[in-house]
Amino acid sequence: MVDLQRNIFIIALLIVSFVLWQEWQKDVLILNSTIDTQKDLHCDTSHNLNHTNKYIHNKQGKLITVKTDVLSLYINTYGGNVEEAFLLTYFKTVDSSDPVHFLQNSQNYVYQAQSGLIGKNGVDNVHKKNRPLYFSQKDHYILEKSANVLYVPLIYINSEGIIYKKIFVLHRNSFAVKVYYKINNITDYPLELILYGQIQQSISPPSKNSNILDSSLLYRTYRGVAYSCCQNKYIKYSFEDIKKDNIYINTKEGWIAMLQKYFVTAWIPKTSGNNMFYIKYSPNHEQIIAGFRSSSIIVYPGNQNVLESILWIGPEIQDSMRVVAPNLDFTVDYGWLWFISQPLLKLLQFIHGYVKNWGFAIIIITFILRGIMYPLTKMQYMSIAKIRILQPEIAKIREKFHDKIRQSQEIMLLYKEKKINPLCSFFPLLIQMPIFLGLYYMLSDSIELRHAHFILWINDLSEKDAYYILPILMGLTMFIIQKFFPSAHTIDDPIQKKIMVFVPIIFTIFFLWFPSGLVLYYIVSNFVTIIQQKFIYRELEKIGLNI
Repeated sequence: MVDLQRNIFIIALLIVSFVLWQEWQKDVLILNSTIDTQKDLHCDTSHNLNHTNKYIHNKQGKLITVKTDVLSLYINTYGGNVEEAFLLTYFKTVDSSDPVHFLQNSQNYVYQAQSGLIGKNGVDNVHKKNRPLYFSQKDHYILEKSANVLYVPLIYINSEGIIYKKIFVLHRNSFAVKVYYKINNITDYPLELILYGQIQQSISPPSKNSNILDSSLLYRTYRGVAYSCCQNKYIKYSFEDIKKDNIYINTKEGWIAMLQKYFVTAWIPKTSGNNMFYIKYSPNHEQIIAGFRSSSIIVYPGNQNVLESILWIGPEIQDSMRVVAPNLDFTVDYGWLWFISQPLLKLLQFIHGYVKNWGFAIIIITFILRGIMYPLTKMQYMSIAKIRILQPEIAKIREKFHDKIRQSQEIMLLYKEKKINPLCSFFPLLIQMPIFLGLYYMLSDSIELRHAHFILWINDLSEKDAYYILPILMGLTMFIIQKFFPSAHTIDDPIQKKIMVFVPIIFTIFFLWFPSGLVLYYIVSNFVTIIQQKFIYRELEKIGLNI
C-alpha cells in the first residue's frame, strides 16, 4: 500500500514538474531576451504611431490607412504591402487601452505581409526590389457603421496600358482580408503571371519598450512557421529549425502561417492548380520568410482574370479560422493532448455563453468533470479500503519472504484470491492527469482566456496570480483533504507520513507559476473531493469497509 501511494505521488510530481519546467523555460527566455535588448544600442524605443520619417521601404509610395471595427491597417501604395496592423479589440496589457500592435515595419523590426505578381509579365520584380506604384483615390478608408464590407482598390497601369487592380476586401468583425488582383489584358498577346504572397519577420524580437503586443509577449512565446497541405494537415517549424534548412512544398490546397502565442498571420491561396509553399531564412537581414507561389496563370488577349488569396491577420479564434480555411485552427497548438484540450475549450465556451465569466465557467466545468469521474473516484476508495483490510496479511508475506520478487508474486496472488485489482486505486489519477495537462495547455494558449477577468484581483486567467492567493488556497484545500479524514490518522509508516506533510507544500510552490485558471480548477476540484470523500466514507462504513 505504501509503495502504491508513493508511486502515485511520484507520477503526479513528475507531471507537475514537467509543466513547471515549461513555465521556467519561458522565464529564462524573458531573462535572456532582456539582457540582449539591454545590449542592443540601436533598439527602437521611440516608436511613433504617426509614421513620420521612419519608413525605409516606402520609396515614392505613401501609406494609406484602412480601418474596420476590429482592424487598423497601413498599406503602402508602393507594392501594396500590409506594413502595419493594429488589432482594435485586443489590448496590449490588461490595464491598457492601446490596441495590440501586431505587424510593423521599422528600422529595427520587420513583420509584414507582402503580395504581388511575378512571372514573365509580372509587375513585381522581387530580385531587383522594383514594385509597382499603385494609385489610390483616398488616403483613408473607414468601414461605416451602416456597412458590413469595405473595399480598398489600388490601381496600376503599365507602359502598355495593361490595368492591374489590387483590391483589399475587409468585412465587419473579421480578421480575414481578401486580397485579389484583377488583370485586364488589352494587348494582343497572352500574359503569363504568378501570384505570390509571403510573410517576413525579423528573428530578433523588438525592444520590450516598443508598442508591439503586450509586454514581453514575444520574449516568452514559441515563434515559428506552420503550413497545411494535401499530404499533411499541420506541420510546424521553429525559427531555429528554419535557419538550418529551407523548405519547399507543392500542394493544390492549404495555407502557410507565422505563429506566436495567441496571434497568427496566414496566407491562404485561392488560385486553381498547384501552389508552392516556401519557408526560408534570410541571413543578410536576419529574417524568416514564408509564403506561397501559384502556378503560372495565363491571361489571354482581351480577357480579364481574377487571382485571389486570403490574408488572416490577428488572434487565433479557432471557430473563425476553421471557416476561413480547413485546419487553420490547428495553429492553436495544444500539443499531443489536443484531443482533450479542444473538447474542453468547446465545453468551456458553451458554458461561458450562459454565465459570461470565464472564471465561473471554469468552476462549472470542474463540477461537470468531477461528476463524470465520480464512479471512478468511488472505485478508487473502495479499492484502497479493501487493500487496507489486507495489510496484516501483506505484512506477514513481507516477513515470510525476503526476496522482493517473491513478495510481489505472493501479494498479487493474495489480491487475485480476494478479487481485488490494485490498479483501481490509481486508475482515476491516470485519467485526471491528462485532463490536468489538457487544461493547462488550453488555459495557457487559448486567446479566449487572454486578459479574461474573473473577480477582484484576478484580471487574467491565463497568467499566474500576482499575489499568489489562489496557490495558497489550493495548498490549504490539499491540507484539509489529508488532515481531516480517517485515512490520514491510520498511517503508521514514517515515510508515508513525511510524504503527506510535504505534498501540499510542494504542490503549492509548483502552482505559484501556473495560470490562475488552472489553479482555480484545482481549488474547486479539491473542494469537490472533500465533499465526495464524505459521501464515499459514509457508504464504506455502511458496508463495513473503513479506509
